[in-house]
Formats: sequence, C-alpha cells, structure tokens
Amino acid sequence: MKKLKLDELQRVGIAEFKEQEKLPVVVVLDNVRSMHNVGSVFRTADGFSVAQLILCGITAEPPHREIEKTALGATQSVDWIHYPDTLTAIADLRKSGYKIVAIEQASGSIMLHQYRPVLNEKYALIFGNEVNGVSDEVMAEIDECVEIPQFGTKHSFNIVISAGIVLWDFFAKLKL
Repeated sequence: MKKLKLDELQRVGIAEFKEQEKLPVVVVLDNVRSMHNVGSVFRTADGFSVAQLILCGITAEPPHREIEKTALGATQSVDWIHYPDTLTAIADLRKSGYKIVAIEQASGSIMLHQYRPVLNEKYALIFGNEVNGVSDEVMAEIDECVEIPQFGTKHSFNIVISAGIVLWDFFAKLKL
C-alpha cells in the first residue's frame, strides 16, 4: 500500500465544488473565538461539501491570516456569511425551512448515534463558543439538540472535533 499523491486524489476545483450537490446542512458558529477553530471548520465544511457556513457574533470572518492557516483555502470554496448575532441567523434559517439543531450537552438531547436526519430536510447545525457552548438565548430557539456521547474525564470536545464527528455522521446517514 502507498499513500496517494495530491494529483492522484482527483479532487474537484473550486468552480466544480461550487456547482456540485451539497449536503443539506449549514453550519452555524455561535460566537466562536478562535480563528484557528474557524479555519478548521471551513476546511471540514469543504471536506463534507456543506451548503454554507454562518459566522455569528464575535466569530471572525475571512480574509484573515489566522483563519487561512487552518482553512488552507477552504474560505474560497465554502459559501459563508456573517451575522451580527445568532438569533437573527436562526430566524432567517427558519424562514428558509431549516430545522435548527444545537450540538450541545443538554437535558432532552438526542445522542448522535440515535439521531436520524430525514432525507429532503435541511439542517442548521449550531456549534457554540469554546468555553460557554451554545448560548442560552440560542438554546431557547432550537428545534432539537444533538449530543456526542463521551466516555473520558473531560467534559467536552474541541469545536473542530465536534464539527468533524457530527458532519461525518450526517454525511454518512444522508449520503452513503
């Protein structure tokens, strides 16, 4: 077995990426403070062909050198928009027919492996601040809450790890 070279991966270009069918998911970042985390979520969103990334509140927006360090160009391929606050983004998403889903540890949450996204529905997945998680104001406006099961001593995953786990799960359940 040998590792594939970049030219052997047969990746699409940015123009082709923009035209290809997307996962019916938008990722909402609720006041994410680390630009490296923002860049990594861009790169993850590119990898799973997410429809859009919505940056809210204090979440930094491109172009910025610290975002590009981890995005590696994904800010060019992934469509994104910035909202001054997450509640306004949620209101617009709801009007557009999205189911609003927080990724959080909360009473009444559904464990990720038990959650079944429905084909032909659109999902807005909200990932929260690195310290405080999804804000209480946003939690009051969601339709559902999904939780990633954890078995160690720490109380949470890094937002980028959470995004990767959840987006892979949605991709696998909706596309594979």
